[in-house]
Amino acid sequence: MLERKVKDLSVTDGSDACSIIAEMLDAGGFTARSLAIASRILESMLKDYGCFRFLSFVGAPIATGLRGVIRDMLKEKMFDAVITTCGALDHDIARCSADYYTGDFGMDDNMLASERIHRLGSVLIPLANYGPLIEKRVYNILEEVYSKGVREVSSSEICSTIGMHMDESSFLYWAARNNIHIFVPGIMDGAVGTQLWLFAQRHRDFRLNLFRDADLLAEIVFKAERTGALMLGGGISKHHTLWWNQFRGGLDYAVYITTAVEYDGSLSGALVREAISWGKVKQDARQVTLHGEVTVLMPFLYTCMLRAWKGRGESEVEESSG
Repeated sequence: MLERKVKDLSVTDGSDACSIIAEMLDAGGFTARSLAIASRILESMLKDYGCFRFLSFVGAPIATGLRGVIRDMLKEKMFDAVITTCGALDHDIARCSADYYTGDFGMDDNMLASERIHRLGSVLIPLANYGPLIEKRVYNILEEVYSKGVREVSSSEICSTIGMHMDESSFLYWAARNNIHIFVPGIMDGAVGTQLWLFAQRHRDFRLNLFRDADLLAEIVFKAERTGALMLGGGISKHHTLWWNQFRGGLDYAVYITTAVEYDGSLSGALVREAISWGKVKQDARQVTLHGEVTVLMPFLYTCMLRAWKGRGESEVEESSG
């Protein structure tokens, strides 16, 4: 127990984020050490060629600048599959065509409603830049798909189709381009899902088939040599990631970032290690729960992930040269 000594951090004008995070491992307190552990686990997961990597996240971060980091992780092909919410699709589609604005948590919501402005935390979204815009774009995409004879789609198939109609700022676009499957188990809970339902009211032979997602997820987890997950926030995205991995004995790598608390028994508050008791994370898995707000922590973690990912490519070159 008394092998690792607490070491003072040494930060100089030449220090970068990765070197500071690495030093946090021996700093002894408190969330800092969890951040360093998370960084090491993610770096190991990215370098593990036999690992199928899941990225899960909730919708709200896509309304913020963190969308750029999530997009870039998929552009770099760091992950093999995504599990997310309908809200993430909604915000991604909207932001490809219109702007969101910075606001404040303390703003007058009655005033904002009068001005037809939505508030998502400290982000402001004009009504015209959200619901009506999403509905029109999704409807046009569905009409195009329907005209080609498609009568049944899964959530992953509709995400890929939408992605190919987005621009390069979109995480959906890069997932579709790089053949990264996006699963949305709660796809009806948002503007895209509602538009799918409305489209089916006008085209009674059009169907949403979530069993196709299950078939594909089953194929993934049963074939995977090892699996890992970076889970940004809780809810259905986190649970679906853990749920499917129980069928192969659990995740081998798991990093969970959350602001939720454990004492109320919620899924979002549950530590990753609780999933060990359910067989959703392996007993010998490299795992950590990192308490903190993801828009603050994730950009710094990504700098270390990117360095590890680029280093993996350089190692391949060196090995082939040797």
